[in-house]
Amino acid sequence: MERKKQMLGHMAALFTILVWGTTFVSTKVLLRDFTPVEVLFTRFALGFITLCIMNFKPMKLKDKKHEWYFLGAGATGILLYFLLENIALTYTTASNVGILLTSVPFITGILSKVFLKEQLNKMFYYGFVFAIIGILLINFNGNVVLKLNPIGDILALIAGVVWAFYCIFIRKIGDCGYNTVQTTRRVFSRGIIMMLPVLIYDGYRFQTELLLKPVNFWNFLYLGIGACAICFVTWNFSMKVIGTVKTSIYLYLSPVVTIIASAIVLHEKMTVIACIGTAFILSGLILSERGNKK
Repeated sequence: MERKKQMLGHMAALFTILVWGTTFVSTKVLLRDFTPVEVLFTRFALGFITLCIMNFKPMKLKDKKHEWYFLGAGATGILLYFLLENIALTYTTASNVGILLTSVPFITGILSKVFLKEQLNKMFYYGFVFAIIGILLINFNGNVVLKLNPIGDILALIAGVVWAFYCIFIRKIGDCGYNTVQTTRRVFSRGIIMMLPVLIYDGYRFQTELLLKPVNFWNFLYLGIGACAICFVTWNFSMKVIGTVKTSIYLYLSPVVTIIASAIVLHEKMTVIACIGTAFILSGLILSERGNKK
């Protein structure tokens, strides 16, 4: 039974990455008509409504102190991470953001070692190096010119650190034995509440004609229901079952998902360099997986 549960945890993490690996494109499309805060609020509002439909039962805290974990998760994983990511995308390329966010498993590993006492060995660090080499090969694909955008790139890197802290909070909540859907719903509610001052300051514009524009409507549904409501539940479940570091390691696969989707949907060719990069990433994932003991 335990082995089956572990397998489900790995499958949940893989499913999440298959969806999240395509969200940069959807966000980039929506930023043509909406501000970063508008995109953030709308997608999580849709996600929260979906979670309420999935599980409408009220959640009771086992200890009032646990509320600090939910507030921390809401601030880091809902408000700060996505706000920083969306703003970063207005200054730099989706490719740059994707590369910089691949540092998350490494940062998460270090923080988990400090706060959760998870054990790492040298294989974890070797895996990180292999994955980074593969990601660089895929993204640059032979192009030696690196286009740096300091403001956007720094914001993306900070977003990665913030997400690592979110993983720590969710792991703490998972250890308390709460229902995963209720947990995610409560985290969403805290994040949305903390988002309101930013929303008021930024000036949220509810523009029906823009929201109902087909390209915007479907991208918001995809981000709100798929990438937010469903994937946050599967991600949180995975961290609860297989651990923070092992779940985060799957983020290495994000660029692989992107190039495979491009080959299938856009009929872009899989170059030799991209294939080599994919091999490096998969090797890095395997090494990192062996380098973590829950």
